[in-house]
Amino acid sequence: MRRARGPAALAVVAVLGACSGGLYDFPTEGGTAATCRTLVGSVPDTVADQVTTPVDSERVAAWGDPRIVLRCGVTRPDALEPTSRCDEVDGIGWFAEDAGDGGHLFTTIGRTPAVSVEVPADVDPPATALLDLADVVRDHTEVTDPCQ
Repeated sequence: MRRARGPAALAVVAVLGACSGGLYDFPTEGGTAATCRTLVGSVPDTVADQVTTPVDSERVAAWGDPRIVLRCGVTRPDALEPTSRCDEVDGIGWFAEDAGDGGHLFTTIGRTPAVSVEVPADVDPPATALLDLADVVRDHTEVTDPCQ
C-alpha cells in the first residue's frame, strides 16, 4: 500500500464510493466491546475545534454539528483491497472513502480493533480530526499490519 505523509496526508480526499451507515447501526467485530468502551471513554473533548456531543453508545463518540463521528470495532470496508492507498496521519494508517455530501469516511488500516472516523465536508482539511484522535487510537488499538 502507498503511504502519504505530512501535508499530503492532510489533504487526503480519496473518493472510492462508499457511504457510511447510521450513527449506531454499523457492523462490528466480535470481541472488541471492552477495548472500544475504553477507547471511547478516552476521546478528547474537542476534535477539529468541535466540542463533544452526547451519544448513547459505548462504541461511538461525536463532536460538533454536523457531527464528526468516531466508531470503534467496525468491520473492514468492502472497498479496501491489498492495493488500496494507505494514508498515514501521525503514525496511524487510514483508508479514505467518500461519505456523501462532500464528507469523508476514514477507517484504520492494520489496527485492531478497527476505528472509523466520519468527517463532514465543513471540516477542512478533514485530516485535522484524524490528528486530534491519533493519540487515543494509538493508545487503544494494536498494530497488526502497518502502512507500507
